[in-house]
Amino acid sequence: MITPRYRALVLLGAFGGLRWGELAGLRRGRVDVLRSRVTVCETAVDIGGKITFGEPKTQKSRRTVPLARSIMREVEQHLAVYVEPGLDGLLLTSPTGNPLYRGTFWPSVWRPAVTKAGLDGLRIHDLRHSYVSLMVAAGANPKEVSSWAGHSSVSFTLDRYGHLYDEHGDVADRLDQLLSQGRPCGEIRALK
Repeated sequence: MITPRYRALVLLGAFGGLRWGELAGLRRGRVDVLRSRVTVCETAVDIGGKITFGEPKTQKSRRTVPLARSIMREVEQHLAVYVEPGLDGLLLTSPTGNPLYRGTFWPSVWRPAVTKAGLDGLRIHDLRHSYVSLMVAAGANPKEVSSWAGHSSVSFTLDRYGHLYDEHGDVADRLDQLLSQGRPCGEIRALK
């Protein structure tokens, strides 16, 4: 599948929801191994064939994303093997240590890996969709998902992924359970 050098890219895309520019701009100092968090506050952008670094487009894109500890352990191994020392070392680079350039990464690394895995057509951005689906399945509410994914609003998250929330149990059964405990509708029952 994908070469070991880029396993962390796949993991941070699928289990951290980072966009391409966020992945390419992520630095060692923004990875908090102890708290199992990654802070997104810089992005890499291709301007006329040159990679430049700057702030994300929107304030909502600046965020701290929790990672599963099992994923963070793999990111920590990646840090030890592939990332230069110092807080400014880019997490993901080319084999020569240069910033990742989508124009060469896609045809030389990504496309061969997805073809070999039998996933032709899978885009790096599709990893974000997997991330959101996993967060919903893990019980994250729309506000948490919106915040961690860097969406512009909760309504965007619900418009795009609301169908995933429909799969979470029977609300009527949960409401009956709540009412049988006498909360929070005790006052309403007293009116009867």
